[in-house]
Amino acid sequence: MSWVRLRPLEILERSLVPVVEIEVWVAALRQKLAADTYPVTLFGENEGERSIRVWCVLGDPAEHALWLTSTRMEKNGPHFQSLASDYPSLNYFECELFEQVGIVPENHPWLRPVRTADHWGKNGTPYDFYRVEGEEVHEVAVGPVHAGVIEPGHFRFQCYGEQILHLEIMLGYQCRGVETILPQRNMAQQIVLVESIAGDSVIAHTTAFSAAIESLAGVVLTLRDHAMRSVAAELERIAMHLSTLSGISTDIGFALAAAAIGNLRTLAINLAAELCGSRFGRGWIIPGGVRFDADDAWIERARHVLETIRDRYRDAELLLLNSASALSRLEDTGTVTAEAARRIALVGLAARASGVARDVRVDFPYGMYRYSNISSTLLPSGDVYARTKMRSLEIQQSIEFILEQLANLPAPKPKKSVQNLRPNSVVVSLTEGHRGEIAHVLLTDATGKLSRIKVKDPSFHNWQGLSIAVRENGISDFPLCNKSFDLSYAGHDL
Repeated sequence: MSWVRLRPLEILERSLVPVVEIEVWVAALRQKLAADTYPVTLFGENEGERSIRVWCVLGDPAEHALWLTSTRMEKNGPHFQSLASDYPSLNYFECELFEQVGIVPENHPWLRPVRTADHWGKNGTPYDFYRVEGEEVHEVAVGPVHAGVIEPGHFRFQCYGEQILHLEIMLGYQCRGVETILPQRNMAQQIVLVESIAGDSVIAHTTAFSAAIESLAGVVLTLRDHAMRSVAAELERIAMHLSTLSGISTDIGFALAAAAIGNLRTLAINLAAELCGSRFGRGWIIPGGVRFDADDAWIERARHVLETIRDRYRDAELLLLNSASALSRLEDTGTVTAEAARRIALVGLAARASGVARDVRVDFPYGMYRYSNISSTLLPSGDVYARTKMRSLEIQQSIEFILEQLANLPAPKPKKSVQNLRPNSVVVSLTEGHRGEIAHVLLTDATGKLSRIKVKDPSFHNWQGLSIAVRENGISDFPLCNKSFDLSYAGHDL
């Protein structure tokens, strides 16, 4: 058998995960991907000086299950037959596998850097960017240094006049080696590092990591802790969607809407700070539950703030989405079709805005989402308008979800501390951040220490969506398309 079926947070002994021959592994992967699964993660684990174990996790939303398999390769010239031509969703994963552990995906359609453009490949030479040749075709290079406080990233446009023919996105300028450092630190330090993976997804990443640790330690959370984590997650979603909508308004020159929506974002992040001391939720989530619980005063304050955001946002939404000049910029700009979204495995809001159902809260329910259902709305157009409207719908949905949780909070119960982790085990943890699916894979060694941690931010999937979205659009529309995805540089770079 090539695959083992499991649920998120289900612990497996490493010995129970199949290790198949490379040809069988490739054939099994091809068969599963043809059956409407998508890659959650693909990564290598060094096993001493001679071999590399390659782990692959596929998501199967229809079955609400994950599929896990592995293969082993010798370090002397490791290679396998690339699947990226037939399944573009694996393209970037294969590039990362080559970059991190040197495994060559033979006949890969476009092997390129993920985070090492300045010292690419075996020779360590700078990467040579793709170029479109032709009369009147010109190139525009932007970044990695940008104006203001924008994170570093390089964008290389191939244009015909003002029309974008191709965009190549090169990141990695703030790669911090998170996956290498994490296993070397104690738990308190690990939480700080996980909170720093992406500064606007603190709750989502910390919840994924903490849930995996809890599974390995055999710790079962109380319903109160699950409820408070869901409140924190949805509050983060509200704040970040409001931030993006304010940015979209700015990019189309709609200063009034930008100011009104930005003010509401401040209310949301200040509400988090009133409970945990950090506007971005640092310190709120810890292995074993939550560090800061809600008292009656904060619950009453939260109700007031959320109802204020809900009522004021309705006016701001009418201002933004009923303006003819705004709609002329948003509609039919930066379109990603449903077919393209499936082929490259977009996740989260970007996928749902293209009519593709991808929501961990629905596909792989966790925490309080197992008890309180949340609907996953789809929009078909896949343009900037759809990604804008989707955020608007999710803000309203998240507010109602939090209000429901606060009205029915379970009573507090004693908590269990996290002690020893189960040895020789693997666990996959998924959460739905405001951008989409976050995956943390934790592996332990024979002593119960973490030996390998693989982190995947939704931006790893969705940057490719941006490069597709801008094709055949004017180069002046790039900032708007970029903001409509609002992806993380830090989350990608790790």
